[in-house]
Amino acid sequence: MITAVADTHTALWYLFGDSRLSDTAKKYINQAFERQEKIGVSSITLAEVLYLAEKKRVPSDTLSRLIQALRVPGGVFVEVPLDGSVVQHMEKIPRDQVPELPDRIIAGTALYLTVAVISRDRQIRTSSVKTIW
Repeated sequence: MITAVADTHTALWYLFGDSRLSDTAKKYINQAFERQEKIGVSSITLAEVLYLAEKKRVPSDTLSRLIQALRVPGGVFVEVPLDGSVVQHMEKIPRDQVPELPDRIIAGTALYLTVAVISRDRQIRTSSVKTIW
């Protein structure tokens, strides 16, 4: 059962043990793992990580590490594909609230799944989408 969707930075900071991940977010993900629940990672996150690696904004092995984490049997992260249902839920998020396409896809994914987004992003957090941080 997916209980939340991780924003791109959330998934990466968790995987890499980055101190920028809030204690609340870290605790939520750890508790989900302990309860054998899943945290969704939108397919757009994979594309975003590829883009960031190409621009040398994240280490070159970041994409392979994320994909590996998504494939771990019993792991906490699970990929959620971008499909028409997600796009329809994106329509419910005003573009002026969340203007960046990857952020709207991630937020739309959470709305589609009726769960919160784990995100530090100010625009997502001040939108109508439920967040954890």
